[in-house]
Amino acid sequence: MNPTPDLRPRLLLVDDEPTNLQVLRHILQADYRLLFATDGERALQVAREQRPDLVLLDVMMPNLDGYAVCRALKADAATASIPVIFITALTDSQDETAGFDAGAVDYITKPVSPPVVRARVRTHLSLVRMDELRETRLQIVQRLGRAAEYKDNETGMHVIRMSHFAHRLALAAGCGAEWADDLLNAAPMHDVGKIGIPDAVLQKPGPLDPQEWATMRRHPEIGAEIIGEHPSGVLRLARSVALAHHEKWDGSGYPAGLAGEHIPLEARIVALADVFDALTSVRPYKKAWAPEDAMAHIAAQAGQHFDPELVRLFAPLLPELLDIRQRWQD
Repeated sequence: MNPTPDLRPRLLLVDDEPTNLQVLRHILQADYRLLFATDGERALQVAREQRPDLVLLDVMMPNLDGYAVCRALKADAATASIPVIFITALTDSQDETAGFDAGAVDYITKPVSPPVVRARVRTHLSLVRMDELRETRLQIVQRLGRAAEYKDNETGMHVIRMSHFAHRLALAAGCGAEWADDLLNAAPMHDVGKIGIPDAVLQKPGPLDPQEWATMRRHPEIGAEIIGEHPSGVLRLARSVALAHHEKWDGSGYPAGLAGEHIPLEARIVALADVFDALTSVRPYKKAWAPEDAMAHIAAQAGQHFDPELVRLFAPLLPELLDIRQRWQD
């Protein structure tokens, strides 16, 4: 019978004084797996081989001091994401600044307080887990967006380009940087509902008949069902975009016939970005439009298909949009 694996977080404790390591061991051994090093070179070796979840690092060590060790950890892609907390007798504000400049996330002064050490370790490990959860969620969102592409004639580059177009337009519209970043990651989900559309309809080479068109128009609602209800963040935006990106400013869109500002801002932005990239891209059924012709078409549709204020903000972005197109070519 195999023993139960020890899944506790792993900490690397680095100090050239064994007594200090013993103090930390007594504070932390009940909750964590511990690794030890008494010099900088050994610390770097252990960090690369064992990939600890966090490093507690003394500053004043012979040969390679803590600042140098921290800089080396941050310079190595394999260890750069490991948070480093300095533990030191140095208390000057300049010493703290030097530590943060080297890449540390926190600073604990000696003699250490056991509750403080436990609290700081717990806090920074929870931040790491939050970052990992956020990254995993974004990867799931992006993969679902890619899944829809396999059902359609669109390319992966289209999804990337239109997402960056949407990001730039959101910033131009005065949206906050964090919200714009969330939209960048949500936009690839706009057509995820096409997963639920039969291939005979989605990939039909000719025009759709009325019944087929009714089937095709269900993909926003299917996409919203796939993504589900979420109170905030990327997935809330993704659901909103999937559901409303075919609504039109004049109320003639689908599925709900929303008009004007009743259409969520994120959906209005993505609708414009999506059409611009579709027009300027080659498809089996058409040639790519010149960017200027696509802009002229969008301008003509201001107040009908598109939010006129977003159209006004979109046109000056053309040089940036062309740079994005160049970077993410099909």
